[in-house]
Amino acid sequence: MSPETVVHIGRKAVETVLLGAGPMLIAAMVVGLIISIFQAATQINEQTMTFIPKIVAVFITLLIFGPWLMNLLITFTTGIFTSIATVGQ
Repeated sequence: MSPETVVHIGRKAVETVLLGAGPMLIAAMVVGLIISIFQAATQINEQTMTFIPKIVAVFITLLIFGPWLMNLLITFTTGIFTSIATVGQ
């Protein structure tokens, strides 16, 4: 296996992780921003108030994007197995 192949596989792995985690991270960031604005407007500085809404938002996003994420991971894994099979020949 050449160094170029390893770098290509690593780059695709990082792209897949970022693409898969992106929707959940964006949902958590948006919910955190909304709660921060609410806390600033009401002067309620409770640190634990942000955890539950963020977790709920991440789980809902995971339910919505779950099939797409599974398809993304299956495509990546199939591509890895195919490249391993072709390199071995």
